[in-house]
Amino acid sequence: MKNILIVLLSMSMLISCSHQIEDYKNTKPKFVLEEFFNNKLIARGIVQDYSNKMTRHFCVEIDANWQADGDNLVGTIDEEFYFDDGERQNRIWSITRIEDNGKVSYQGTANDVPELAYGSSEGNAFRWQYELSVAIKDDDGGSTTYVFDVDDWMYQLDENYMFNRSSLIKFGIEVGQISIYFDKQTPFQQCQAA
Repeated sequence: MKNILIVLLSMSMLISCSHQIEDYKNTKPKFVLEEFFNNKLIARGIVQDYSNKMTRHFCVEIDANWQADGDNLVGTIDEEFYFDDGERQNRIWSITRIEDNGKVSYQGTANDVPELAYGSSEGNAFRWQYELSVAIKDDDGGSTTYVFDVDDWMYQLDENYMFNRSSLIKFGIEVGQISIYFDKQTPFQQCQAA
């Protein structure tokens, strides 16, 4: 019982010490989702497991555009992932920008996101939270699909570059991380040629 109490206390301390989007209110440059993710860009990233060991790396070709829909703005962000082991994945986000009483937030869906995603920004940071379905290969050659909670933080560095850090969470415990570097400077570079 004492050990369980110590674990619960430690977890509550970690949660209470975690940063919030409001912490970035005075940082620059100002991150605007529909401005950064507009047109073509490329990204490169790594996947790390619970021990911080890199398990995969990848390149992503992204094509994004936004259209007015009544009072809201709706974006389509098409991401084509090229993994180092030859696997390819496609994720297409449909994201709605919502303005309510001067406050902007975002909601989105994607083909591998089973529930609605939610996001908001302050200063140079954007926080995006959602569930992600991930197929993980089994030893017998098949795969099993798991659903992870994703706590996704993006930090705009300047008009052309952004860094993204995502925590993959299962049962309240971080089981993996994804780090991505976005580049708008060379948008016509292709992952296949990398």
